[in-house]
Amino acid sequence: MSDTPQDQQQADLERHSAKMAKKKAARDKIMATKTDQKGLIVVHTGKGKGKSSAAFGMIFRCIAHEMQCAVVQFIKGGMSTGERDLILRHFTDTCAFHTMGEGFTWETQDKSRDMEMAAAAWEKAKELIRDPANTMVLLDEINIALRYDYLDINEVVAFLRDEKPHMTHVVLTGRNAKDELIELADLVTEMELVKHPFRSGIKAQIGVEY
Repeated sequence: MSDTPQDQQQADLERHSAKMAKKKAARDKIMATKTDQKGLIVVHTGKGKGKSSAAFGMIFRCIAHEMQCAVVQFIKGGMSTGERDLILRHFTDTCAFHTMGEGFTWETQDKSRDMEMAAAAWEKAKELIRDPANTMVLLDEINIALRYDYLDINEVVAFLRDEKPHMTHVVLTGRNAKDELIELADLVTEMELVKHPFRSGIKAQIGVEY
């Protein structure tokens, strides 16, 4: 006597349950070995969109958990963004926000001024990272400053390696992350560009890009 469709469906459900139970047991065994905690060095880089957006998602997680955090923006200048406006309006008691840049280098057209502002931003970043009250510090677009040699990559790497408090997370964003930084980091994500509306003549839009 052949199985009915109901019998086959029940058998499929039982096979799936057994497969998932086996997978869960294997996963639990792996997770049981992951007991260490440390402050991570996180790099978001690549040509694709979403590097700063993902980093601000981490900052908002800290805010939601009432964990002290901070942001230093190296490049974007005084441009109003949703993340910046929301934090300055509602969460300054939890998240210190410092916009130190004056815009992208092709806008300022003043390399010496750009270098001066990048150096000031780095000094503020070091101050915030050294403060043990901060669980996470986001260095937004620092990779751009490093790419143009406005900052010394060796100094940045040495500071993060030797002076960052053990439990402080530092997130660094921007395309073209230096190899030295990638080598040091605990977590590196490269955003891959597949398609972008800018190439079709669509400008940056509020709520999507800023």
